[in-house]
Amino acid sequence: MKNASTSLAQVGTLTVLAAAMPAAFGQAAPDQEPAAGQTRQLGTVIVTGKHPTSLPTQIPTTIETVTGEEIARGINASDAEDALKYLPSLLVRKRYNGDYNHAVLSTRASGTGNSARSAVYADGILLSNYLGNGAAFAPRWGMVSPEEIERVDVLYGPFSAAYGGNSVGAVVDYVTRMPSRFEAHAKLSASYQPFRLYGSDDSFRGRQGSISLGNRAGAWSWYLDLGRMDSDGQPLTFPTRYPAAASGAGTPVSGAVPAQDRSGRDWLILGAATQYHTEQQHLKAKLAYDFSSSLRATYVFGLWDNDAQGRPRSYLRDAAGRPVYSGTVNIGGRAYQLAPGDFSQSNESLRHFMHGLTLKSSSRGVFDWELAASLYDYDKDILRAPTIALPAAASGGTGRIVDQGGTGWHTFAAKGVWRPQGAAGAHVVEFGWQREAYKLRSIENATADWLNGAPGARNQAFGGRTGVDALYAQDTWKFAPRWKTVLGLRHERWEAREGRTSNASTTVSHGERSEHYVSPKAALAFQASEDWLLKASLGRAVRMPTVSELYQGGINAAGTLVNNDPNLKPEKSWTGELTAERKLEGDPMRGLLRLTAFGERTRDALYSQTNVLVVPNVTNVQNVDRINTKGLELAYAASDVALRGLDLNASLTWTDSKIVRNDKFPASVGKWQPRIPQWRATGQATWRVDDRLSATLAARYSGRQYSTLDNADPNGFAYQGASRYFTADLRLVYRIDRHWSAALGIDNLNNYKYWNFHPYPQRTWVAELNWDL
Repeated sequence: MKNASTSLAQVGTLTVLAAAMPAAFGQAAPDQEPAAGQTRQLGTVIVTGKHPTSLPTQIPTTIETVTGEEIARGINASDAEDALKYLPSLLVRKRYNGDYNHAVLSTRASGTGNSARSAVYADGILLSNYLGNGAAFAPRWGMVSPEEIERVDVLYGPFSAAYGGNSVGAVVDYVTRMPSRFEAHAKLSASYQPFRLYGSDDSFRGRQGSISLGNRAGAWSWYLDLGRMDSDGQPLTFPTRYPAAASGAGTPVSGAVPAQDRSGRDWLILGAATQYHTEQQHLKAKLAYDFSSSLRATYVFGLWDNDAQGRPRSYLRDAAGRPVYSGTVNIGGRAYQLAPGDFSQSNESLRHFMHGLTLKSSSRGVFDWELAASLYDYDKDILRAPTIALPAAASGGTGRIVDQGGTGWHTFAAKGVWRPQGAAGAHVVEFGWQREAYKLRSIENATADWLNGAPGARNQAFGGRTGVDALYAQDTWKFAPRWKTVLGLRHERWEAREGRTSNASTTVSHGERSEHYVSPKAALAFQASEDWLLKASLGRAVRMPTVSELYQGGINAAGTLVNNDPNLKPEKSWTGELTAERKLEGDPMRGLLRLTAFGERTRDALYSQTNVLVVPNVTNVQNVDRINTKGLELAYAASDVALRGLDLNASLTWTDSKIVRNDKFPASVGKWQPRIPQWRATGQATWRVDDRLSATLAARYSGRQYSTLDNADPNGFAYQGASRYFTADLRLVYRIDRHWSAALGIDNLNNYKYWNFHPYPQRTWVAELNWDL
């Protein structure tokens, strides 16, 4: 655990970095050409190009970008989400390489428990998992490999009418490669993590390989990317016990580790669990045909296959030194009963498919249009776990099977762009109709053999459907030489139907719901001078309840619903930001400096909490009456700083996010919104020594966080806590010749031990070998 003086020193260090270091990506330096396919004009990013993308043509808000080249040079990227590592105000809760079920995205005003308050796309296909909200509903990052990324764009805030209420935090769009000629690439990488925590002292390794091919011949172009990962992650959960009364019962054991929980209470750590061995396969195939220079059709197919085994290890040893997993044990004269779930095991087998089809016109003339459809399908999604304890469970025995096969979502969009006077006109009008539909099916059955047995009697089940139909329009109007405004309106019809919640013998069906909402958007930009740009944005977002928030729960013996509320209200937020951008020229300060003030007021925020107004108290997902957030974000970008080839990048964010009204749980009023720190910062320096060698040193900082609504968890450096952190990363890349290159990296160079309920990785070594044709 780091002491207070160390923490203050780290805050000071990051503050200096943020004031002195510019960003190597996200904003073009003044002497550079804008990123391919993008230009900036009066504060509105104009997106062009033939690649299928979810981005509207005119983007009226803050956008940050990182290119594939910058990822390869400066980021130890084993997963697609690593591309976001150093962007301002973002955090992906990635616990280990291949984290497929908890790597959720946190933004300015949304913590890692609010996965449904951001939107992630790849090639215009929705990857965000709006079947639920929380750690278990992470975006499907595995459908994108780092090697296929051409560019990642991040839009901050719900300021474009082209997006629904899930854009309230940010919109992330991955644009993957399409070749202009024949190309081939291959990559091998390995990772190594020594891990020391509580009674665990072990090392964990990972291996990855990928190959990609692409070509363009006449009107046809294609790209194929295949990858495989084999990874061992560190333990993520820890069986615990609070001190019991004195007793002589039970088998005397040693090895329990005294510690404190997130509230500061003493407890014992009995072992480590949820240590995943993960094997993943990824395939992405894209085929495009150009009917003309301005009309392209693209089909995208994705396959993601995941097999994971979660295994525990007991710290407890009997007098003969044998590990103890079950029964009554005696620790220091106190008796404790070990349950089968304390040292849980699990086997997961998942196979998901993704399809996308786009027909897009990009003439940049009077009218352009786009038709896009996508499907994400849980073809197979099986979890198996025992209901008996180790060591008997190691060879089989009774258990449970959770099957989510048939779950998924599909989307359709018809979009148009009208420029009344052509590309040089004063108006650009965008409009469209969008359809998003989600289906969740989850059933848990008992089984006589958790390893290989067939499903038996039903234990519980839940499922349902939600959908949104939306019409939108927005007009980008350059009404004066130095002024531009974007005015938009979005109308949404939301529905929930076929909801059901079941236990072993009873099923409760839920009534249908249908509601309408209107969300206005507005932005204004003023080019005050050649060097100064001022922007203001305002937007409303309505984040609809997800299927699991509505229907995932249980039924008691009386047939009454528990732990779910099918009548939840949607979250309704007003978000605004004021931005000043300054182009800096000359030494030592040069580049682009951005300062953004942002604020958000959210009514009926969706959180799991205890309703103390009813007796007995009820704990489930409920509406929190009001949360207010305000903050400042500073980003600074430049290249060739101080010496040729030095690219610097930094950001600093201050946030104040408080619960201001919550009638059902008054103890939370005036407390911090969970998982949103007051301070966070990033810094990155990349030195391109010459055409062959580059070196990157990066750092990230986050202040103290809370996981509970009433902030009753001040000890973040504990299992289930959410801690501050300061980590440094290193990456060296050397091009051996025109075909071969190698990289060596270290993540968490300073070996900081930090938490977000689970422990994050400790110091991890990474080695890569790349071949490019």
